[in-house]
Amino acid sequence: MEILFASLALIGFLPLMACAAILVRVGSEGSILFRQRRMGRNGREFTLYKFRSMCPKKGSNSSITVSGDVRITAVGVLLRRYKLDELPQFWNVLRGDMSLVGPRPKLPHHEALHMACRPGITGVATLAFRKEEEFLSGIPEDQLETFYEMFVKPAKAKLDLEYMRTATLASDLKVLWRTASACLFTTEESQAESAETITRYEEAARVMFGKYWQTSESHTVLPQGAYVPGLNPEL
Repeated sequence: MEILFASLALIGFLPLMACAAILVRVGSEGSILFRQRRMGRNGREFTLYKFRSMCPKKGSNSSITVSGDVRITAVGVLLRRYKLDELPQFWNVLRGDMSLVGPRPKLPHHEALHMACRPGITGVATLAFRKEEEFLSGIPEDQLETFYEMFVKPAKAKLDLEYMRTATLASDLKVLWRTASACLFTTEESQAESAETITRYEEAARVMFGKYWQTSESHTVLPQGAYVPGLNPEL
């Protein structure tokens, strides 16, 4: 069924993908497709395909992207807003590297969950953190990697693990529908949902990494009110 769906999606989105490819080509220097090694089922690495949305010659080499990152191109802002940069991953589904629904394929050094299933184009963690870049933009740059390791990654892993244990065809279809809706429409609650998700799984982060990581100044890595909704009314 996934093969059929992915085939139909590639055919149906072909005109849109052609337009995206042209915009990427004329919008900035570099290749049309972004290729990167990701972790798949049972630790097997594969090459993930996306439309390139960033310029490698700008900014830092951080693997974590936040809103306003200078590496994101003008065309990339549009592609990322509507998740059009992810469309080539239907090819990964055809190849058997990915599923339609599942945990997002992580970078090998960001892999907190050894998956017994194929990673997906979308999933429950993807939906919960659909405004991740905007949310992470509130974290100081020098603390971003540690914050991601301590709180974001464990929260995503727990969400995905819980979903995989009870996933059904009906639940997968619901996730696909919610993903399509989220790509077309946005809400003010999106960033708050990310914060609430991290708060919900904070205990998992504590167990995995111990108490809050301390900076050299003996302050917690979390900026005051950075992620707990009760402390940050603007989230």
